[in-house]
Amino acid sequence: MELNVYNRSRRKGYSNYKKIFGIIMRKTIAVLNLNDNISVSVIFVSDKKIKEINRDYRNIDRPTDVISFALADNKTENDYFAEELGDIFINVDAAIRQAKEYEHSEKREICFLFTHGLLHLNGFDHQTAEEEKKMIKYQKEILDDIVSENDKGEDYGSTTTN
Repeated sequence: MELNVYNRSRRKGYSNYKKIFGIIMRKTIAVLNLNDNISVSVIFVSDKKIKEINRDYRNIDRPTDVISFALADNKTENDYFAEELGDIFINVDAAIRQAKEYEHSEKREICFLFTHGLLHLNGFDHQTAEEEKKMIKYQKEILDDIVSENDKGEDYGSTTTN
């Protein structure tokens, strides 16, 4: 299992999520019965950057909270990087807003967005009510005993900028 975390936001501290993301990845591997020889990259970005990504790749000209790019979406039989699942872009500005809105910790929101993105990289979606129900079930099963929905604990990231 390989996990790369890059902080491309102007906020500090987000690389500290690597440890808890590793725990979430191991739980996801167990719950979904996946091969543990996988690689994922997480990139923390701002509203501005994720809006550009959303516009350029999804033709939606507004920020979002998380975007996943699964390499399997474009995989051929001879793809050399078969074990690399893809990239998850997490918008830290949206995560901070949503944590306040849902009245839980920023850590819970960041970990939720990571789990959500990880499920997308493994082929899950929420385009129909049935798909959404299944995705919510897995999100809860994977995340709730790691960081509860009611978590008010200490956050890893910082609301200060460079």
